[in-house]
Amino acid sequence: MDIKINDIVGRRSYNCDILFRVIDIQKISGQTVVILYGEDFRLVADAPYQDLMVINPNERLKLTKEYRTLEEQSLRLFTQDVDLLRERQEYEATSGYVKPSSYFQIPGKVLHLDGDPAYLKKCMALYEKIGVPVLGIHCNEKEMPAKIGGYMDYYRPDILVITGHDAYSKAKGKMTDINAYRHSKHFVETVREARRKVPHLDQLVIFAGACQSHFESLIHAGANFASSPSRINIHALDPVYIVAKISFTPFMERINVWEVLRNTLTGEKGLGGIETKGVLRTGMPYHPVQEEE
Repeated sequence: MDIKINDIVGRRSYNCDILFRVIDIQKISGQTVVILYGEDFRLVADAPYQDLMVINPNERLKLTKEYRTLEEQSLRLFTQDVDLLRERQEYEATSGYVKPSSYFQIPGKVLHLDGDPAYLKKCMALYEKIGVPVLGIHCNEKEMPAKIGGYMDYYRPDILVITGHDAYSKAKGKMTDINAYRHSKHFVETVREARRKVPHLDQLVIFAGACQSHFESLIHAGANFASSPSRINIHALDPVYIVAKISFTPFMERINVWEVLRNTLTGEKGLGGIETKGVLRTGMPYHPVQEEE
């Protein structure tokens, strides 16, 4: 079967353990090489044409069912967390009085830069479902450092997400060498540019990285949370769960790193970070304006 752009494929040499989308097909030194983006993981890879097989819809459904179940479980646990946060906020905002008081909440605004338009669409749907105010922009990873300043001036976010695709290549160097990674250096440069705008870690909270990204460099550049401590693949939706937790945590509270990671799909092997304050603010009173008849 011929392989075309946007086909969903698996690598025979890896027993088709991960589903990929075909992004490009190139001729390199007489060999046909296919550029692949992970369908559920933020991984970029290339493979020989002959190593790939197209996954038919029935097989694809079976392989993705496990991931959908994990996504539903994470969303359920996250929703429980947010409900508890809101209940506590309501109690504190009204000082526990029996008399009902009206108040309003302003969750943190998110600016999400993503190198993959399909993943960005998935993330935007989840942000909407959870109720996080967000501006999502598709931006090629290599262009992010030059464009981030303008985007921040326009949107002035509380939380910044810098993500897309990445991968470590043993053939390019040691795991400590940032040049052995597909896009880590671009993510690092983008974090540095963002920190030139807002240096304080609690005035702008940054998540940066993708699959197998150089975690230490991203944290040292100024990210609050990043991937990937153990250089493993991270799920497409993991950044959303992290920043949504931050968005709904009151600004007077510190966020325990483990509490942020526990409901992600990847956990502490794929994600990590430093102690960070929340960005939610509560105000009173809330009086909805009624139009005069």
